[in-house]
Amino acid sequence: MERSRWLDDRRNVRKVLAVLYAVCAALLSLDLFYDKHATLWFEAWFGFYAFYGFVACVTLVLVAKVLRKLLSRPADYYEGGTDAG
Repeated sequence: MERSRWLDDRRNVRKVLAVLYAVCAALLSLDLFYDKHATLWFEAWFGFYAFYGFVACVTLVLVAKVLRKLLSRPADYYEGGTDAG
């Protein structure tokens, strides 16, 4: 039987998520304390880059799901054919 790892326990997963959320909140709150040298007017908004990065990652995942449906081949795509060599 395989031994249990530390992330198999739900309490440890919750701890990791709590730390992750705390780090994200701290980084987002730091956005209030520095001077932004924005090129475009909307870059100076609070949390703009956090929001932009989140939307970009979600968009990337959704586009990848669509591309997988368009480009995927059956599991036996390379089997059963005649080999010319």
